[in-house]
Amino acid sequence: MSEAQQNDDIIICRVTAWYYRRMALLAALMLVMGLYFLYDGIKGYPSENKIAVEKQHFESVQREYDEAKTKGDDTLKIWIASAKEKGFVHDLESPPRWDAYAAERNWPSNPELHGAESIAQQFQFSYALLIGTGICGALVLLNLNKKFTGCADHMVMPDGKVVLFSDVFKVDKRKWDDKGLAYAYHRSAAGAPEQRVILDDLKFGGAGKVLARLMDNFRGELIEKVKDNVEPPPADEPRVA
Repeated sequence: MSEAQQNDDIIICRVTAWYYRRMALLAALMLVMGLYFLYDGIKGYPSENKIAVEKQHFESVQREYDEAKTKGDDTLKIWIASAKEKGFVHDLESPPRWDAYAAERNWPSNPELHGAESIAQQFQFSYALLIGTGICGALVLLNLNKKFTGCADHMVMPDGKVVLFSDVFKVDKRKWDDKGLAYAYHRSAAGAPEQRVILDDLKFGGAGKVLARLMDNFRGELIEKVKDNVEPPPADEPRVA
């Protein structure tokens, strides 16, 4: 997490390297998966379909062989001559079974026959993932020059919105310890609708310093996560009123 730049009363929090690494990893993952689905749609599934059809034909020929075998030598010889021309028989006395035939060609022994809908889905998944890759790239570009700024009595959000500390009436810090996220609720005037801004310390390094400054000026409702395994005081211990 990058350090915030602090100049007197101004704290400038820029986008962290962690954010860029996360977006790069996400984009790379979606790109690889998108290309994988695209390959399946263009070549993978159609190729496996051809093998599946070949297996169906092979097994039908194999059944013909078994039937010819039961009808006598003349029928078997005729069948073997025909099958040999098609490349299905290598050993006249023992024609190969599918597993051996497929292994010689580096084919799967149990190819799946994919329908048109299944192939279309591969393209749909691919396009969605490739679009997601582009969105990740666009988000990185949009965030290149963004910053989160804390001043003496207000903070400037990454989108340029100015929030006065005095307008903040509620702060939710339940996700701060785990995710570096805090939510500040504010109103610009009495009776105005409440609005929420996010303080993200993982994305904007040093946002915690701005949050600390906000809390120094805060007198409203604070929501914090209740820690587990906190033992209550002994029953005989006097409590401070």
